[in-house]
Amino acid sequence: MENTDLLKVDLNLLYSLQILLEERNVSRAAERLFITQPAMSKTLSRLRDVFDDPLFTRSSHGMQPTPRALELAEDLPAILGDIQRLLSGPQFDPASFRGELTVAVSEYIGIWILPRLVARLQFLAPNITLKSITRVENQLQHLAEGDLDIAIHIKHAHYGRDFICHPIGGNRPVILARDGHPLTGQVPDWEQLLSYPLLRLYIADQDELELFQNPRSEALQLAEDALATGGFETSHLLTAMEVLRNTDYLMPAPPFLLDNPTVAYKIQALPVPEDLDYRVEYMLVRHKRSANSAVHSWLWEQILEVLAELRALSESEAA
Repeated sequence: MENTDLLKVDLNLLYSLQILLEERNVSRAAERLFITQPAMSKTLSRLRDVFDDPLFTRSSHGMQPTPRALELAEDLPAILGDIQRLLSGPQFDPASFRGELTVAVSEYIGIWILPRLVARLQFLAPNITLKSITRVENQLQHLAEGDLDIAIHIKHAHYGRDFICHPIGGNRPVILARDGHPLTGQVPDWEQLLSYPLLRLYIADQDELELFQNPRSEALQLAEDALATGGFETSHLLTAMEVLRNTDYLMPAPPFLLDNPTVAYKIQALPVPEDLDYRVEYMLVRHKRSANSAVHSWLWEQILEVLAELRALSESEAA
């Protein structure tokens, strides 16, 4: 769209005209704009050139607007308001917002956070569509390209300067097994644990994770070697738990899975060898392209508030 008339106009002139229409006095208008009276007179002269109209005439009762000025007075407040909203960005109202946001989150994390988050969104933003993707590689690239809005994942070793990252805590993994597993009641060592097949939950971008790039203990190296051998891998948590309930497979997993009664049904956590000396850290991530997006920032805060609620609930139950 081309509009060469706009190129001739300093938008500050429109605000000055609004003040003149309100004051109908050059001196008082100058005071409100914190400029001198000669500068205000010069501004009025420029306005007359722009609109090709005197705009104001002098009378015994002061400055009187011309018919053209009165026409402008009807439209100018709305126009200035639209410009202000354009510059400051739209006011975000969760209750009326309609749109879709996509979050990458593994199912074993999603089953912990998403039920409470979606319940909150249903109350605060009933028209928002939240799309959860459980299996997606190259998450940082997808965030940069706009295919993803937010990711919740295991901490990567490196994040570029264009990413906004918020640590959301971590934990030592546990070893899950079915009730009645042959190792039940024992304190198994690594040799015993690794004699059983492993059930692995899918982890996105595994080669990028801090966990697998930092120096590792011998115990963690053994566990990683075991993960590279035969077994069963799935991104479907409920499928994994059903397999676990019906086999002698073992599954490394975050301990918060046991907080869900459906997931934890007939499942136990075996004692972990003491030399398993690492924590899995998690990160909330988005790209800076969304830094000035009200809806992205709002959803980001909702996720953090839900995480705080879950953490407080876990601490109160442990007390």
